[in-house]
Amino acid sequence: MPAPESVRLGRKRALPSCPNPLFLQWLTELRDQAKEKGLKIQYTYQKAISSLNKYPLPLQNAKEAKILQNFGDGICKILDEKLQRYYREKGSNAPIHSLPEGAPPPGRLDNNNLAPSRKKNVAGNQGKEKGGGGGGEGGGGRKKKREYVPQKRSGGYAVLLTLYRQSQTPGSKGYMFKMELQTEAQRLCDKSFSVPDLGSKYTAWSSVSTLIQKNLVIKTHNPARYSLTDEGSALAERLESAEEGTKEGPDGDREEGRSEGGEDEVEEEGGPGVVDLTASDNEDDEEQDKIHPAEERPVCVAQPRSEDQVVSSGKHQDSQATSGKSNGARLLPGTYEILLCVDFIETTGGSSHRKQELVKELQRNGVNFDVRKLNVGDFLWVAREKVTPVPGQLRAPEGRELVLDYIIERKRMDDLCGSIIDGRFREQKFRLKRCGLRKPVYLVEECGTAASHLSLPETTLQQAIVNTQVVDGFFVKRVQDVRESAAYLTIMTRYLTKLYLNRTLICRSRELEGDGGSDEEGTGLPSCSLISFAEFNHGAIKNKCQTVREVFARQLMQISGLSGDKAAAILEQYSTPHSLLTAYERCVSEAEKEKLLSSIRYGKLKRNLGPALSRTVYQLYCTQGSLS
Repeated sequence: MPAPESVRLGRKRALPSCPNPLFLQWLTELRDQAKEKGLKIQYTYQKAISSLNKYPLPLQNAKEAKILQNFGDGICKILDEKLQRYYREKGSNAPIHSLPEGAPPPGRLDNNNLAPSRKKNVAGNQGKEKGGGGGGEGGGGRKKKREYVPQKRSGGYAVLLTLYRQSQTPGSKGYMFKMELQTEAQRLCDKSFSVPDLGSKYTAWSSVSTLIQKNLVIKTHNPARYSLTDEGSALAERLESAEEGTKEGPDGDREEGRSEGGEDEVEEEGGPGVVDLTASDNEDDEEQDKIHPAEERPVCVAQPRSEDQVVSSGKHQDSQATSGKSNGARLLPGTYEILLCVDFIETTGGSSHRKQELVKELQRNGVNFDVRKLNVGDFLWVAREKVTPVPGQLRAPEGRELVLDYIIERKRMDDLCGSIIDGRFREQKFRLKRCGLRKPVYLVEECGTAASHLSLPETTLQQAIVNTQVVDGFFVKRVQDVRESAAYLTIMTRYLTKLYLNRTLICRSRELEGDGGSDEEGTGLPSCSLISFAEFNHGAIKNKCQTVREVFARQLMQISGLSGDKAAAILEQYSTPHSLLTAYERCVSEAEKEKLLSSIRYGKLKRNLGPALSRTVYQLYCTQGSLS
C-alpha cells in the first residue's frame, strides 16, 4: 500500500500550453527589444507575459486581454495593431490560437524568462563545482565580461580621443571644459553633442556618464573639468593607434566632406543625427557589437536647425578662438548683420495692446528684429552670420550669433515700483552686471500722472533711478511712452550697425577668459571680442546650479543695506561661509568679531563697509538660536 501511494504523490501533471501563443510571441519580442535598448518597460512586458501564461482561455482580440493584470491600454493597442497586420498578411481567417508554420514556440521558461542567462550560469557554475573548476574560461560557466570599448565615431570614442590628443599637446593644461571638449570632439563623432534625436532625450554627450562610471574619465571642479584616468589614457592610446591605421580609408572621405563646409562650426552645428548610445547606458555586451554602416551616418555639414537647436548647439562656438583656432570663430566684415533681439515677455502677457504697439512700431521703422527668450535683459543686439540656402534643403542653416556689448532692461514706473518692493530691482542689476556684457542700459518709461497712484512716493522712484546711474554705473535713458522706446531702439540699432561696420568679430569664451574688460575700451572703439549668444543666454539662467560662492553672495545681499558691490568686496576676502566663520574663530574678543568686516573697502570710491553692517553680518552667522 505505501508504494502506490508514494507513486501517486510523486506524479506531476503536465502544464497546459498557453492558448494564446501568438500574443505571447509578440509580447516576448516586445520585451526583448525593450531589453536590448535598456528600457524599463521590459519589466512591464514581462509581467504581462506572466499574466497571459496563467490565463487558460483563448482570446479573440487584444481588447479581451484588458481583464488580465498588467494589460493596459498601451499594450492592448500594440497587440491590436500587430493582430490587424497579421490578418492583412495571412488573411482574415488566419488562426490566432496557433503559431504559423516555421515559427519558434514561445515556450514558458527559456523564452519568457527575463533573465534566462542566470539559470544557465547557475547550471554552469554547478558543473564547475562538480568538475573541480577545470573548465576555466572555456567551461560552461559565466562568460568573462569584455572590456568596454566605445564604437568608432560614437560619443564616447570622440571624447576619449579628444582628451588624449589634448593631453599629448605640449604645454597642455591636462583637462578640458565641457564646451571646449564638445567643440573639439564633434568632428570625431557622427552624432550631435547638443541636439538629441527626434523622440529621444539622449545626445552623444550622454556617453560621458558611462566613461566616468567605468573610470575612464574623471570630472572635477566647477565649472566642470574633464580629464583622462590612467585606464582611459591607455584605452585612448589604443584607439588613436587604430585611428592612425585607418586614416587612409573611409575616414579620409569624411575629412574631405567636412572641409567642403568651410568652417568648423558649420560641422559642429549640424542637425540632429542618430542618438549615440553605444552601449553607454546599457550593460549588455551585445550592444557594443553593433556597427553602423557608413551610408547610414548623418552628414554633419550645414544641416538646417531650429532656433532652439541654435541655442543649444551654439555653445560649442565659444572656445575656438581661445584654443588657437580663431579661423573658425571669426565673422569677417560683410558676412554678418546686426539683429535686435526682443525678449518674448515684451510681446506677450500683461497689457497685450501696449506690447503689440512696440512690435508694430519696430516694424514700421524697418528694424530687423527677432523675438526670443532672453534669460536676462529685455533687448540686446547680436551679429548674426549670413548664410546661403543649401540646395535641396527646406530651410537655410542658421548662422552663428555673437552678442554685442549692449543690453537694455526696460522699466515702466509701475514696474519699477513693484520690483523695488519685491526685491527684483536689486537682483536684476546684479545679474546685468554679471551677464558678461559691458554696456548695460536702463530704459525708463514715465507713466505721467499715473506715477502719483503708485505704492511708493515718486521721489523714492527718482532716487532709485539716480542711484542706478551714479552708484551702479548703468546708463539710464528716460522716455515718455512705448513709441519713444521703439524710436530709441531703432536709433540704437542703426548706430550699432554703423559702429560695427567693416569690423572682424572674434568669438571669446567667458568660461575660459572670464569677464575681464576689453583692451579696446580705452580707445573708444567697440569691442570686437564677443561671446556667443548661446553661452550668454545659458550663463544668465536665473535658477541654474550655483556655486557656494554664488549662494553666499545671495545670502549676504538679503541683508538690508548690503548691495552687490559690498557683497563682492566681502567675497574677495572670504569666498565661503566657512572661511568667514574661521576668521571669526581667530578673533579674541566679541568686539573684534563685530568689527572684522568694518574696514573692508568696496565700490569705486573705496569706502569702508562700516561697523553697523559688520555687526549685522556677525550676528547673522554667529548668533546661536533665533535672531531677535
